[in-house]
Amino acid sequence: MPDGDRDMQAVILAGGKGTRLASRLNGRPKPLVDVDGIPLLERQVVQLARQGVTEVVVLVNHAADQIERFFAGRGDLGATVTLVDDGDPRGTSGAVLACLDRLRDRFLVVYGDTLFDIDIAAMLRAHEAHGAVATLLLHPNDHPADSDLVEVDEAGRITAFHPYPHPPGAWLQNLVNAAFYVVEERALAPYRDFRLPSDFAKDLFPRMVADGAVLHGYNSYEYIKDLGTPKRLDKVERHLREGVVARARRAEKQVAVFVDRDGTLNVLRDYVRTPEDLELLPGATAAVKRLNEIEHRVVVVTNQPVLARGEASFETLRRIHARLDTELGEGGAYVDALYFCPHHPHGGFPGEVASLKVACDCRKPRTGMIDRAVAELNIDRTRSWMVGDSTGDVLAGSRAGLRTVLLDTGEGGRDGRYAAVPDYTVPDFAAAVRLIADQYPRLAAALGDLPDTIGAGELVLVGGLARSGKSTLAATLAAELRARGRRALTVAMDRWIRPPAERRPGVLGRFDLDAMLAALEPWLAGGDAAPELPFYDRFTRTTRAAGKVALDADTVLILEGVPALLLDPSTSRRVHRLHVASDESVRRDRVIGDLVARGAGPDEAARIYDARAADETPVVLAARAAAERELRVDGILRTADAAPLSTPPEAP
Repeated sequence: MPDGDRDMQAVILAGGKGTRLASRLNGRPKPLVDVDGIPLLERQVVQLARQGVTEVVVLVNHAADQIERFFAGRGDLGATVTLVDDGDPRGTSGAVLACLDRLRDRFLVVYGDTLFDIDIAAMLRAHEAHGAVATLLLHPNDHPADSDLVEVDEAGRITAFHPYPHPPGAWLQNLVNAAFYVVEERALAPYRDFRLPSDFAKDLFPRMVADGAVLHGYNSYEYIKDLGTPKRLDKVERHLREGVVARARRAEKQVAVFVDRDGTLNVLRDYVRTPEDLELLPGATAAVKRLNEIEHRVVVVTNQPVLARGEASFETLRRIHARLDTELGEGGAYVDALYFCPHHPHGGFPGEVASLKVACDCRKPRTGMIDRAVAELNIDRTRSWMVGDSTGDVLAGSRAGLRTVLLDTGEGGRDGRYAAVPDYTVPDFAAAVRLIADQYPRLAAALGDLPDTIGAGELVLVGGLARSGKSTLAATLAAELRARGRRALTVAMDRWIRPPAERRPGVLGRFDLDAMLAALEPWLAGGDAAPELPFYDRFTRTTRAAGKVALDADTVLILEGVPALLLDPSTSRRVHRLHVASDESVRRDRVIGDLVARGAGPDEAARIYDARAADETPVVLAARAAAERELRVDGILRTADAAPLSTPPEAP
């Protein structure tokens, strides 16, 4: 916390009896419950002191004498502690209002049954930036249907409170009041005579919003849990021991999965203009839940030109996303953050909003939404992912330094707007999450010590038969190198596939390797380069310019393709040669399946496979003798509960 903020006051509401926790209390008041060997109140005061709180006012009621003896027997916990017996039960806000004269101009309110690890300085900065009189820590959870929820607008201003139970069929934002507040004393002063008992969430805050007060909703993934039942206490203790609490600290770099909305989470329509238009894709909820379980932050980034086109209002978009939250929540899943771009650069639409018809830095494939999330959520780009159905999603993810996954759902990359090559291609969002959660760690493990043997500026050739897993392995190797702080670029040799009319017999006749080597020659000679890379569209079987890429002298270049091990590049750089092997029956199914997906009939696809087996397989298998390592990924890419993953395929 900045030096100017290191004199904060906190109020802990510690008057609860803990009836539901009685079996763990042995006659003690709830705030003194043992949490993995340390009383909860001690954990709270120490944590507050670490965050710059110098004075803690503890409001006591039930068993106040025990709490007094507890603090008397403790040494210095890092902050001055004052106990105030608030007399008869007054409720959470009633207790604070009763001792308002003891409180400073600004203070924190902490509930005595929560374990937390929160960057208070960051919360204070948000409080000040939004000019709020109270800031409430909010977070999504996996059971919003039975939680008290808070509604906020685009600026984070709280507009409504929705206590449980909710009306049947209501679509509500999944933002739960976490019971941790920054409060200005002047905001509470007019409510000294508020009715008793009164609760902050159910009574006082809704009244303040109705009176026009600015209350800010601070949405954070940081750890805060109420442990008011034995089951919840056991969960919190497990989280402490397993490092869940520590990993959720704002100072810890987070792994995120950036997710497109339309065509990725929900069915792609012309546009989603109303909540009724939103229909989740099969498996999407379970996939989001899996990401929640493995502590990956789920961040939706979506272009919403319906706002600029005047086809939906901001209020309507909030309702659309409230439906998304509600339906995910029904399956125990949640989104950590959602960013949308309201702009559209082209005019001429009836009812368009002129102020939003601008070129911006947030509309994908620009990276503004991703960059903002990286800064606000402290995300590690090198370990994070972008998942979407369009070339714009892939290009945005690549530009932002993320691992990219293209889905076959929605546009399936067939939009053709950008010459963007994904790291991985899979059937749907559920398959993307299996890749991220299950298969990628196994792929990285299969590389063994290989990433540590590759130095800056070295060349890696990854060869093998079509659809054997070369692209998958090359992408994983590049990601692992980047995670180790090295620059790495993967280039598919498919970029230099000749047009069908120009191909010559044999596997080498299908590639313009001379053009490839000429483009890479400055780098192969040991210098920096900016090669012009072509882009091969596997759907149209055409090639077009894709623009230049920066290839610094110390970048690791990974060339992957069927003829990679047939190359003998003229270079002084160290060269690594890898062969990717595959079970032939598995590979045959992949090749034929891919050809059929691109429009070939089953018989034609089988004939192409047979022709390749004759003129390609013997040559490629003979070249594997030059490989330093042979790797196999069939067992990783095939799972018992899903079809095999596909990767950016080689062209026929």
